[in-house]
Parts: sequence; C-alpha cells; structure tokens
Amino acid sequence: MIVCEGFKYSFNPQACENCGGKCCTGESGYIFASIKELEKIADFLEMAFEDFTSEYVRKVGYKFSLIEKTYHNGYACVFFDEKDKRCQIYPVRPKQCKDFPFWEIFKDVKYQDVLQKECCGVEKQDKEGKK
Repeated sequence: MIVCEGFKYSFNPQACENCGGKCCTGESGYIFASIKELEKIADFLEMAFEDFTSEYVRKVGYKFSLIEKTYHNGYACVFFDEKDKRCQIYPVRPKQCKDFPFWEIFKDVKYQDVLQKECCGVEKQDKEGKK
C-alpha cells in the first residue's frame, strides 16, 4: 500500500493487474514529459530522439506531451498496449504517470469520488489514516 502525505487515500499498485489501464485511457488530455524524460523514452525504444519526437510527441505551449490514439469511445496514450492492457514504456514512463493517483487536484475531496471510480487501487482513509 502506498500513502502520500497530504492525501486522504492510499494506493494499492497490485490493483493495476486487473484494471485494464483506466489511467491510460478515457477522455482526451495531455501526457506531459520533460525533455530528459523524452530522451529516456527514445533510448528505451532505441529510436533517434528526432524520429521519436516527430512520431510520438506534440508541443503544447511551452511543454511537450505524448500523443494519443483513438481507443474505444475515447482515447489512449500512444504507448498503451491495447491487447495486454499495459504501458509499453512502463520502466521509463513520465513523472506524470509515475505520480498517479497522487496528483494535486485529487487532494480536493470533491474530486476523490471521480478518482475512485477511475482507479480501483485507490482506498479512502478515515481521519486517522485508516481504511
């Protein structure tokens, strides 16, 4: 069980095995990554950085995001393996992905029900930090 200070829930990463990749799929959004993270992904995929970025990255203002692909009635990260329901770049995934479900927005109680519906690994804690 993973806990993070300031959050009123814990996360069981073992739940990912049966989830089907809900955190990688759904509505359109951004999967932000730093240049350093993009370089690690390109190396992991054994691609030249320029080839990798032209194929898998889009610029959003002053930031960079991995592109999405259509998936069922929504979208998925381009590196979501639809057959195995897993991340194809898991060892080098961006910080945004590593940090999920501990995103700042989810500190706000009004978003925690949404989070719990999306992520079966989230378990609410009581005021003393117990399930």
